[in-house]
Amino acid sequence: MKMEKSESLRLGEWLEQRVGLFVDTQNIYYAAREYYEKHIDYERLLAVVARGRRLVQATTYVVEREGESTAYGFITKLSSLGYRVRRRKVRVHRADDSGRPVLEGDWDMGIVADIVRAWNYLDVIVLVSGDGDFVPMLELAQQRGCRVEVMAFKEAASQSLMDLSDIFINLPELADIFV
Repeated sequence: MKMEKSESLRLGEWLEQRVGLFVDTQNIYYAAREYYEKHIDYERLLAVVARGRRLVQATTYVVEREGESTAYGFITKLSSLGYRVRRRKVRVHRADDSGRPVLEGDWDMGIVADIVRAWNYLDVIVLVSGDGDFVPMLELAQQRGCRVEVMAFKEAASQSLMDLSDIFINLPELADIFV
């Protein structure tokens, strides 16, 4: 785990921090599956992110395939844990050279928009994703005074994302993070 760049927070300030959690579910799902053949415990993730601070919001971003009902239980579980679940259907983006459809279900711009809408009400933005596409927006959040914490799988995380974070947490290093 990378230590804080600024060690100036006192305990009282820590406990008063308003935290927003934004989970790029697809990114984390595929990284956990590829590198560890496991799944993330989303209840444990909430507890780790809060760590005694005031969790103002927790949002997950889920991509669903048309006609597929297997995600229903997962979405219900996330909702019951207190996550706001944002859902998007996979759509055909284009056809590849062989004529097969190339599917798209990317939430990056939706995540960015939600963070921008929330950053005036947050002291800390926690992004659970290894996607380096978030770097410019998170730099802007830091310039506006937000602390940025990134949680991801180091093997699948962009180096620039890890470098800019005030705290980087390598998910596999957390006790009981897998189910």
